[in-house]
Amino acid sequence: MAEPSLIILYVDDVARSAAFYESLLGTSPAEASPGFAMIPLRGGLGLGLWARDGVAPAAGPAGGGELAFTVTDVDATHAAWASRGLPIVQAPTTMDFGRCCVALDPDGHRVRAYRPAAM
Repeated sequence: MAEPSLIILYVDDVARSAAFYESLLGTSPAEASPGFAMIPLRGGLGLGLWARDGVAPAAGPAGGGELAFTVTDVDATHAAWASRGLPIVQAPTTMDFGRCCVALDPDGHRVRAYRPAAM
């Protein structure tokens, strides 16, 4: 079976998005150029940020999706994100799967912080 190794987001400004995710994740890009940056994540997974105008074959309109991160304190994460000026599209709320909040990255990708109900 193939193992996922890279999540790629198409972005308008690689440097801006790399700085955003470096700050959010506390991890520097392992690779960076004007058209692409890769930030290593745990477990061998990477987050790729690819300049939208350089994607081959060309990408169509963005579809729905989000990056979700498990946190121990959703309310504290929300407060930290709001204090940094991240656009918040969902304030902390409790849903079937647990407590969560959602912000947007510089390109409008959804970033969810959640604490599973089982934690």
